[in-house]
Amino acid sequence: MTPIKIALVDDHQLLRIALVNLINNFGDFKVIIEASNGKELIKSIKSNSLPDIIILDLNMPELDGYDTSKWLNSNYPDIKIVMLTMYDAEAALIRLLRSGIRGFLRKDIHPTELKQALIHVNEIGYYYTNSSINRLATIFRLNKEDIFNKTILSEEEVTFLQQTATDQTYKEISITLGITLRNVDHMRDQLFEKLEVKSRVGLALFAIKNGLVHI
Repeated sequence: MTPIKIALVDDHQLLRIALVNLINNFGDFKVIIEASNGKELIKSIKSNSLPDIIILDLNMPELDGYDTSKWLNSNYPDIKIVMLTMYDAEAALIRLLRSGIRGFLRKDIHPTELKQALIHVNEIGYYYTNSSINRLATIFRLNKEDIFNKTILSEEEVTFLQQTATDQTYKEISITLGITLRNVDHMRDQLFEKLEVKSRVGLALFAIKNGLVHI
């Protein structure tokens, strides 16, 4: 039986090495690509045979899991993507689903669950833990407008939230984003109301909690 080909992308070298050894010992799987970020993965994919499944870390330098999964979904939609993360907040899950991933894996799962998840993704096409299913089900079951407003962020809002977690002033953020300072103030005030926070610290904490910034 031909092993199922896996690509593993994580910027923590010790964890990556441990996962490679673990997955290769499963027997039915073989890691053919290792990368520390999305840019390395894209370069490797263009020069190697395509993997069947890609395990992506969410928070990585250079190109994070969100943007990497979006690129993969546009260029190689048949590759199944599983996100490896410690974040399970609603906004993070919703944004990941919109980027085209097939499942979520927390970094603290048992090796047996990891194997079952890979089998499930390969055979059925997706894998979601009970925790992530319950969180998503709560959102759709309640069907409240305020919940959707908080969890579904535009790309412009995501970029702005990422900038609030830096040491840039609002004026510097306006230059980085190529918008006026007045537009920055407007977006900030909108996010204050939307996310029910009162300060830039609150915006930055939301970005960190939902895995929007690399820490």
